[in-house]
Amino acid sequence: MSHHHDVIVVGAGAAGLAAGARLHRAGVDVRVLEAATRIGGRAFTDTETFGVAWDRGCHWLHSASVNPLRAAADDLGLAYLSRGSRQARATHLGTRWADESERDAAWRVIDSAFSAIKRAGEAGRDIAASDVLEAPEPWTRLARHWINLMSATEPERLSTLDYVAYSDTGENYPVEKGYGALVQSVIQRLTPTLAVTTGCPVTRIDWSGRDVALETPLGRLTAGQVIVAVPTSVIARGGLAFAPLLPADLAEAFAALPLGAAEKVAFHFDRDVFGVAATSYVDTIDLRDPTRRPINFVLNPFGAPMAIGQLGGDNAARLVEAGPRAMEDFGLAALQDAFGADIARHVTGVATTSWVADPFIGGAYSCALPGFAHVRARLSQSLGERVRFAGEAVSPHAYSTAHGAYLTGLAAADAALALLGGRTA
Repeated sequence: MSHHHDVIVVGAGAAGLAAGARLHRAGVDVRVLEAATRIGGRAFTDTETFGVAWDRGCHWLHSASVNPLRAAADDLGLAYLSRGSRQARATHLGTRWADESERDAAWRVIDSAFSAIKRAGEAGRDIAASDVLEAPEPWTRLARHWINLMSATEPERLSTLDYVAYSDTGENYPVEKGYGALVQSVIQRLTPTLAVTTGCPVTRIDWSGRDVALETPLGRLTAGQVIVAVPTSVIARGGLAFAPLLPADLAEAFAALPLGAAEKVAFHFDRDVFGVAATSYVDTIDLRDPTRRPINFVLNPFGAPMAIGQLGGDNAARLVEAGPRAMEDFGLAALQDAFGADIARHVTGVATTSWVADPFIGGAYSCALPGFAHVRARLSQSLGERVRFAGEAVSPHAYSTAHGAYLTGLAAADAALALLGGRTA
């Protein structure tokens, strides 16, 4: 196998796979390297744990009407639910279900919190989202929880200006057989012969010469161009080193766009223990205990006897650090409050995620720290026209999404093709 290539792509998530596929279709000598032993990155559909498909990472086709992966799902015949919102249909308060007036009051507070963040951003204010929140108890925790879910971080570390830059049509469609499976199907359709070398972490990229040199377990590989499609956290903590060092402004951008925490705990049951419609959404908040953090669930996703709990921000990170059993206990306690202690004996399997602890990922998705919304644009710069970056964090208006990552991969590939003499995919 050759040690020199026209282009090397580092990372086989949605961005890296999109870049590799486009280059391969254009006849470019391209090699894709992935540090993990699987492809997909944060687009990861698990079919082995429970015998049914569920997404450990991204799951919703955001902004579906303009999402190219939604159109691809249609072409491939992959089903999804056309829903405009993930808003919970019911809210459990620790000892009882909220009545309609309480649920409406809770969502007025949640909507008001997001509106305040949006107004600040639209006014050009690059401040912490927490600075504009005025959510009164008892719904403060629920409002913050939803901010955690949407941004993967606490409002104190969320830039209002970066938040408002996200382009959202309000169409969030869950994918039946999994978003990770959809991404891989799209790549397979584009180019079934794209080769990806897994278990091959790149530790250093030397862009000092005419060719770019990469240090890998396979030895020293070289390429005329390199597309780096790894999470910001990997670069910020030095998991991927550069020589010469990254320019100071670019290094600052990676550090100021950290990945937050968004984790899941999934329960599989021997039967339907909830008695709700397929793909129902439920919020939980314990009004008895102000220190207990909320968790929301997808119940009976696409008819499977499951509950998938969603956690975000510091609570998610703390539970990952405490271990899978802590996450399991936290999620099951909320389910038992709502549906009775007896459901525990019907549990046939439990799975938890740990994205923040994954050395090749390091979190959920990017968000700019307060005062640093402007640095996201820096990720689109190249290093001497030889190294460029792709991934959800690079997308100015679809960051935090799989389709945003996918589109940046295509754009990076097109830029590489232009330097290779205008070849087209």
